[in-house]
Amino acid sequence: MEKLTGIHAVREALAAGRPLQTVIVGRGRHGDRLDEIVRLAKSAGVSVRFEDRMRLDRAAGTREHQGVVALVAARGATSLEDLLARSASSVAPGLLVLLDGVEDPQNLGAIIRTALAPGASGVIIPERRSAGVTEAAARASAGAVAHLGVARVTNISRTMEKLKESGYWLVGLDERSERPHTGVDLTGPVGLVFGGEGKGLHELVRSRCDFLVSIPTRGPMRSLNVSVAAGIALFEVVRQRAEKIGRAASEGKARRLATANQVKNDDELGQAADHQAPDRLRGEP
Repeated sequence: MEKLTGIHAVREALAAGRPLQTVIVGRGRHGDRLDEIVRLAKSAGVSVRFEDRMRLDRAAGTREHQGVVALVAARGATSLEDLLARSASSVAPGLLVLLDGVEDPQNLGAIIRTALAPGASGVIIPERRSAGVTEAAARASAGAVAHLGVARVTNISRTMEKLKESGYWLVGLDERSERPHTGVDLTGPVGLVFGGEGKGLHELVRSRCDFLVSIPTRGPMRSLNVSVAAGIALFEVVRQRAEKIGRAASEGKARRLATANQVKNDDELGQAADHQAPDRLRGEP
């Protein structure tokens, strides 16, 4: 059974309405954050048990649990179709993260947490040669996994083709590329593709990308940790989209102002024409 350990992971799961079977709290543990978890669990109808430290360690499978463990109820897996439907229902253009062989659960969790912040619709990972959404990944996400769908797919390359058919542009991060990550239009539906630790993108995945970009570095290290690279690329999407909205607002304001000035000029010309009209047109003898 899947478990969540730690205050952040359990609180976020409860706040997101994720189905939980039981919340186990250390007997004698106090504090506002644990008290909040107990209140949230009870209000959601989730059973709460208080256990001594030894039983809590055994339930968590670790001593690093911050005094709380949640047992997750079974639920259906998130599919690619679920993520696309979620993107289609959003006002903003779709934003998905594809991971090609990220094997460290800490990196996976950090990427899920980072992807949630700019409003990504989900994360896509392959079934093989990839970290899964384990307890370690959930803890590293600080509870973000409760809010963001993670779809496991059989073949990441075929999934990329499906995304293209759905109108997505795929942008791969590759340190060998001379095009900077700021040099591609990220304002439309986009999937950001990241390779695994130390290996980067597989050649087939690389060839499926519409664009390959890199994050410029100035030090002797050309490569960045994949979760750091994901954060930089994701917030470049945020920057570009905010600028586009700002430009559209400024252009709309300029058009409205030009229209108002034109109407004002037309009125002034009409008044001048009336003033200069012959007396007979005004009904005078």
